[in-house]
Amino acid sequence: MTQKGRPILAAFQFLSRFPVKAELDFTPELLKQSVKHYPLVGAAIGLAVWVGGVLSAQALPVFPAAVIALILWVWLTGGLHLDGWMDSADALLSYRSREKMLEIMKDSRVGAMGVLACVLLLLLKASLLTSLLAAGSLPAGAALLTAPVWSRWFMARAMSKWPTAREGEGLAGLFRGLKAKDTVQAAISALVLTAAGLSLTALLPGDGPGLLRLGVYFVAAPVLTAAAGSLAAGKICSKLGGLTGDTYGAMNEGLEALLLVLAVVVFQTA
Repeated sequence: MTQKGRPILAAFQFLSRFPVKAELDFTPELLKQSVKHYPLVGAAIGLAVWVGGVLSAQALPVFPAAVIALILWVWLTGGLHLDGWMDSADALLSYRSREKMLEIMKDSRVGAMGVLACVLLLLLKASLLTSLLAAGSLPAGAALLTAPVWSRWFMARAMSKWPTAREGEGLAGLFRGLKAKDTVQAAISALVLTAAGLSLTALLPGDGPGLLRLGVYFVAAPVLTAAAGSLAAGKICSKLGGLTGDTYGAMNEGLEALLLVLAVVVFQTA
């Protein structure tokens, strides 16, 4: 294993269940080096979910196919970000003090707000995947090759731009000192991967979304991610005094859903 390859393998091992067989020591330095490869992990997850959804739709009605695609999506992430979504919902919707909210996030148990937030998020994602698969395999591919890429790019941005809530403790503390160039490299990677993914859906035979819609989505996806993600991060910081590992995952989940909503709006008449 080359030294340059270790951060890529670390990103895949940390963020997914892809069978990456490598013995890695997850030091803070390696974790920070791996961040620039987060969009690549998102692209791999999106590609796998797209293929799973399209194949399922060949044998099943659209809604069951969408649910199977969503199950695959959750499995590929190991529920890592969903766990952060639920913990963040339990804490931020508790209207407690900052200290109590941080304590709630540490609790391994899931409360009522976390369960409700998870159910509603999965229902939303299932409905959006249904709409995209109904519009065609190519519109679904355009969305799935884009949304997981930019949501993971924003995690990299959040790690470098906003402070941590626990002053270096917890998972978020391992990424302290992340260099700005790493987030820039993540952004470049996200742009290249998005261009490649959307180009693929434009070149494949079939009823695609059209170049104009693909261009709109290519521009709108990163802009919406940066704007909505920054708003969410700012709101969370105002309550917690910073971000945590759970909130990184929560923002990833929320942005994925938001970018799927954007895809449905852009591609629904394709």
